[in-house]
Amino acid sequence: MLKPGEIVKGVVLSKEPKLITVNLGAYGTGAIYGGEIQSAREITRNLNIGDEIRGKIMSVDNEDGYVELSITEADKQKAWEAVQELKDDEEIVKVKISSFNKGGLVTELKGLPAFLPASQLSLKAEEGEGNIDNALEGLVGSEIEVRVIDVNPRAKKLIVSERSAQEMGTKELAKNYDIGQTIDGVVSGVADFGVFVRFADNPAVEGLVHVSELAYRIVENPKEIVKIDDPVKVTITEIKDGKISLSRKALLPDPWESIPDSMKEGAEVEGVVYAFHPYGAIVNLENGDLQGQVHVADFGSVDEMKKQMTVGEKYTFIIENVQPEEKRITLKLKA
Repeated sequence: MLKPGEIVKGVVLSKEPKLITVNLGAYGTGAIYGGEIQSAREITRNLNIGDEIRGKIMSVDNEDGYVELSITEADKQKAWEAVQELKDDEEIVKVKISSFNKGGLVTELKGLPAFLPASQLSLKAEEGEGNIDNALEGLVGSEIEVRVIDVNPRAKKLIVSERSAQEMGTKELAKNYDIGQTIDGVVSGVADFGVFVRFADNPAVEGLVHVSELAYRIVENPKEIVKIDDPVKVTITEIKDGKISLSRKALLPDPWESIPDSMKEGAEVEGVVYAFHPYGAIVNLENGDLQGQVHVADFGSVDEMKKQMTVGEKYTFIIENVQPEEKRITLKLKA
């Protein structure tokens, strides 16, 4: 028993400008009318008698005694089935971005409108610098690899994700690498939280050097250390769920293992104030690899500390305490 909404197959019996009839076998004769023929002209233009065709049942028995069919609706349903298959197979596909809005990017997949939320973009695009609207607009016209993550034909909702595609791709490629392996790479992105590095031997693989793994000293801004397109040597510290964590400092000499003799309690040293924090100030010492801390308690308050010192200025300090095992040098501003 035929029902509206079902997809049926048939063979074209006749083709006229305002009516195409279709042999549906035991189900009778189907009919595609003028308005539908016009809507589906890309399909009907090359349709010949004897060709097989799919149609969606709009009416089981209309006033002409035909099973009324829609080619465009059948084509859409076929497209929904295709994208559902892409989702089930976790396949990665390439789409072209056509426009953007405040929520993300608009594209098309299998002829269906699809949406790529900003939250599903790669980390660099989502959390990078600058205005998000400018970042989204800059992606219009580009091609992006995505994976289908939500399919709802009833709500006409098709959601794709670049982040998911990258994680899946990286997960497979990461199997070729081991923890502790040294990698030659190129800086592909810089954010407040760290630096993205693309592997030189396989640019499809990318890892993240967290800001704490850039150097032995505290780094407030990763751009102080590297910039985009800089060559860099890193080591793999973790491979988990398709994400590769890297370290730059692991390949550098540890300055705390060879502290100069001049760095002893009671000695005077010169240093440049690097940053202020609620607990005090961070000071870059003479050799640049070591940092000391000045406690805010020495000044009574952060405001008073900022009155007596300025970021970027050089001062003379007295070393109060050196603790190499804790990687800490405590300083006091010389009066």
